[in-house]
Amino acid sequence: MRWQPAELLAAHVETPSARTLTLRIPGWPGHLPGQHLDVRLTAPDGYRAERSYSLSAPAAGDTVEITIQRVPDGEVSGYLVDHFPVGALIEVRGPIGGWFVWNPAADGPVTLVAGGSGIVPLAAMLRARRKSANPSRFRLIYSLRDPDDLYFREELLGTDTPDLDLFLAYTRSTPPGFTRPAGRLTAEEIAAYALPPAPDVTCFVCGPTPFVEFAAAALVSAGHDPAMIKTERFGPTGK
Repeated sequence: MRWQPAELLAAHVETPSARTLTLRIPGWPGHLPGQHLDVRLTAPDGYRAERSYSLSAPAAGDTVEITIQRVPDGEVSGYLVDHFPVGALIEVRGPIGGWFVWNPAADGPVTLVAGGSGIVPLAAMLRARRKSANPSRFRLIYSLRDPDDLYFREELLGTDTPDLDLFLAYTRSTPPGFTRPAGRLTAEEIAAYALPPAPDVTCFVCGPTPFVEFAAAALVSAGHDPAMIKTERFGPTGK
């Protein structure tokens, strides 16, 4: 794959530490939900830094979206979240990845388990399902620290998504009126709220490595086939 320019068409704040970027990439070939792209920044002195970021929505022609969380001392994420201006260019290449994907034209029911910013590629799956004629059942288990950390708030909590089967687990504080007390997501909750194990049910788990390992083990203990559990780990420098 070759590097090519991408123009920032629009951007909006997703959370206090995250920003969604809408990019125009001429000749973009399309992508499956769950894939990602590489971003490269070049400093005036020639220094280059590369990071990988998940695509957060299906492609619309040559327009794509990525959602980026600022990480402490992140030289790429800090610029893209706080300083990258509309109309400016970056270099990208992609799409990348062919295993951690859900194909709306062929795949079936899904349990999604997200930890923090791990919701990003799973949101692309939710959005692709909504755009397609695929009637497969989706269930999302989403663990996050605080209400301010909720990504894609209007879509996940809005009344225009009645088909979304959602379980939220806040680990530090909860919004007013929320009945589940703050605390870590448990294996028992994963077993209770995931779709029942079945040959056609795929589980996608995304988040920090300890969370992914815990959630995947909980799904196996609940009876899910390990071959049907797909994981993606987010590291401290992006994807």
